[in-house]
Amino acid sequence: MSAARLWTRDFITIATVNFITYLIFFLLMVVIASYAIDRFQASTSIAGLVSGIFVIGVLIGRLGTGRIIEDIGSRKILIAGTVSFIITSGLYFAAVNLVILTIIRLLHGIAYGLVSTAAATIVAKIIPPSRHGEGIGYYSMSAILATAFGPFIGILLIQHANFHMIFIVTTILAVINFAISVVVSDPAHKSRQTDKVKPAKGFHISAFLEMRVMPISLIALIIGFAYSVILSFISLYAQELHLEQAASFYFLVYALTVLVSRPFSGRLLDARGGNFVMYPCLLIFMLAMFLLSRTSHGLTLLLVGALVGIGYGNFLSCAQAIALKLVPSTRFGLATATFFIFIDLGIGVGPYLLGALVPCTGYRGLYLMMAGVIMATVILYYFLMGRKAEVKQPQNH
Repeated sequence: MSAARLWTRDFITIATVNFITYLIFFLLMVVIASYAIDRFQASTSIAGLVSGIFVIGVLIGRLGTGRIIEDIGSRKILIAGTVSFIITSGLYFAAVNLVILTIIRLLHGIAYGLVSTAAATIVAKIIPPSRHGEGIGYYSMSAILATAFGPFIGILLIQHANFHMIFIVTTILAVINFAISVVVSDPAHKSRQTDKVKPAKGFHISAFLEMRVMPISLIALIIGFAYSVILSFISLYAQELHLEQAASFYFLVYALTVLVSRPFSGRLLDARGGNFVMYPCLLIFMLAMFLLSRTSHGLTLLLVGALVGIGYGNFLSCAQAIALKLVPSTRFGLATATFFIFIDLGIGVGPYLLGALVPCTGYRGLYLMMAGVIMATVILYYFLMGRKAEVKQPQNH
């Protein structure tokens, strides 16, 4: 039936916007620290701060976006965000010292939070309810592609171009992203007045966070926290094991595995429910972390990349789909913002807190510890979500 169509023009367009947004993010993530050291003679720790403060900006952007997105329209937020993305991309040319560069990174993160949250809200509304798991799986593949191509392009540009040219490329990409975003339609939903985000006097946390998705968001925070030690320390761990060549293919294997497996996990989520997918994802991720703590061979490291793709990669999209099934469409903006705020917190805070344990545990001990954390999260998921026979989707009127 036409009502169940997934691959519409708007779906493809918004997925393209998401891909370019993430592409710019990952491209600059591998460039900025080197730029701070080369241009301003920053120390490694300060360069890491300049790079990482972007995440703080993302959190600010998501928190504000979730509060207002349903009042003024997700398309308006998307366009405002892509315009801000152009401005902040161009501001890198004006970075004359480390303080200004750090402020630009913060502002760029806020713009990224606007665009990514608005795009995820729009796609949640245009996907047919019966295909939410499958649709979110396909949509999130645009970000997975960016995780593979962004760092690759960034490293290639560092090797063959100067930083000025890199900022020209990212600004051009931001302009293209804006041009694509303007053709996206604003999805309209007639919903119950009681479900709408209402302005209230004083501070109310429910105006900024969607409380119904807090349990699955808490699970996502812990899993993101565990995944952060892979994202941040895999290259250093590979150097310690003399597996640098295998490590260079790690994220490629991860991305390819996610691309192959996500369509199946999304369909299973829609057909069999959240528990049928979430338990295997969490257990496979735990196994991957355990193998990572024991690895001493390049093939094992690549196997870990594949298992992390199946486990963590599919957990991420399925957990997001579950969060959206818990709320009516008028709360998609807040639900999306809440979910990603928790994910970003886990990934952003993890390296700082867990990195301090490395002198005591070593990388092997840290990864083994995270396998235990994931096992504990399986139990927590059971008590918070798993005991419910099925995740019901509210009826939208």
